[in-house]
Amino acid sequence: QVELVESGGGLVQTGGSLSLSCAASERTNSRWAMGWFRQAPGKEREFVAAIRWPGATTYYSDSVKGRFTISGDNAKNTVFLSMNNLKPEDSAVFYCGAAGGIITSSIWSHRNWNYWGQGTQVTVSS
Repeated sequence: QVELVESGGGLVQTGGSLSLSCAASERTNSRWAMGWFRQAPGKEREFVAAIRWPGATTYYSDSVKGRFTISGDNAKNTVFLSMNNLKPEDSAVFYCGAAGGIITSSIWSHRNWNYWGQGTQVTVSS
């Protein structure tokens, strides 16, 4: 069973920055994706950003494009999310996900991801 360990998050004011990191205990497929979803109270878990190997192709939701940057260390099975110009609507529990063999059209839905971290809270105050 793949384990994902997240770190980072916290409380920041509007316009501030935070970083998240996530390490996977192993990978199950040479075609491997890691990414971030978030879930606000009463809402469905939504896609934020992902990176997929080989090739380190990145994907972003429209709501975070230009403000968030995802990067990864392929050798260490680790992914990072740098979040800038944070807004109150970014407040949510952020979950790290991982998936083996996932195709591009499936990346956007949490239902297609295999493994999840425990979640970390991000709160942006106005």
